[in-house]
Amino acid sequence: MTDPQTTFQRVPIRPMDCLSESWNLLAGQYWVFFAICLVGMLIQSFVPMNILTGPMLCGIFIAWFVMMRGEAITFDMLFKGFDFFGQSLIASLILVAVVLVVMIPCYVLLFAGIALGAAAGQETPEIMGIAVLLSSSIFLLVIMTVMTVIMTLFIFVYQLIVDRKLKAIPAMKTSAAAAWANLGGVLGLLGLTSLIATIASLFCIIPIFFVAPWCIGAIGIAYRRVFPELPTEAPPLGD
Repeated sequence: MTDPQTTFQRVPIRPMDCLSESWNLLAGQYWVFFAICLVGMLIQSFVPMNILTGPMLCGIFIAWFVMMRGEAITFDMLFKGFDFFGQSLIASLILVAVVLVVMIPCYVLLFAGIALGAAAGQETPEIMGIAVLLSSSIFLLVIMTVMTVIMTLFIFVYQLIVDRKLKAIPAMKTSAAAAWANLGGVLGLLGLTSLIATIASLFCIIPIFFVAPWCIGAIGIAYRRVFPELPTEAPPLGD
């Protein structure tokens, strides 16, 4: 029997539609959600190892799901993410561990390539330059690939922890399966939101904070299309 908590849909995720719907939903409550996103991002950035990333993202998506239901949001919803502290922390630490497992060998290969280039470049300086350039390019390519894979497969983890009350491992498995089933749309949305963030970063970083609610909202829209809201149980007769 299929578990309704982990079921998802294969649907067309159109990045521009997600961004458009996010923009429309933000009307009237933008500044509250802006404050939630801003404080959440600042808090998680002050603590190493992504320890508070999970609770802050959970709180942000709690507020977003309330907004999607047409209800008013309040700033204190951000801290309701701590209700999911344990599972969101486990998910964050697993993601950090995955990144480290990949990055450490990459750093070793990078420095090995530079060292070999330096040794060979004692007689021919051009060889050292080529070795450094080649090692750095491969390093950046691998890191970018790994981060793209992680962001894509685990894009719905914290939403699932909040919305479907899944534990960390089931949430990660379900997110990966759903993202893979909707790979084109998810990649397109991540690519477009990353482009928006990159353009914003060109203007002294600060504009990133203003476009973040819009982009986060678009990801929330995509999540709800893949994971429709489950019906709430009707209260027993007589209550």
